[in-house]
Amino acid sequence: MLFKFKSKNTGDIIMLPTHAQQILAILGRDSESVASGKGIVQAEQIPAALVALQEAIAVEETARDAAIAEALANNEPTPVFAEVSLRQRAQPFMEMLRRCETDGDDVVWGV
Repeated sequence: MLFKFKSKNTGDIIMLPTHAQQILAILGRDSESVASGKGIVQAEQIPAALVALQEAIAVEETARDAAIAEALANNEPTPVFAEVSLRQRAQPFMEMLRRCETDGDDVVWGV
């Protein structure tokens, strides 16, 4: 099942389940609500959602940098990471959240 995120003032964003579930987990959505395939990020929740995503991106990037530095220090091959980083994957969703924050709109999915 694909996840389609919608808002009044942006185009829809469609994500594969694993990627949407990762982002929704970062936002603190419980697995039951994610499994239902329906939900909402209310306008007043958007600032906290953006902070949570930015922090998760920073954690991922710090871990990548540390893994690269460790490999170089040990004269080992550079680790191979997923082709698409969380920053790249979350960017369209974060832009949707920013626009909705400005206009006071909610983001919904599965409705």
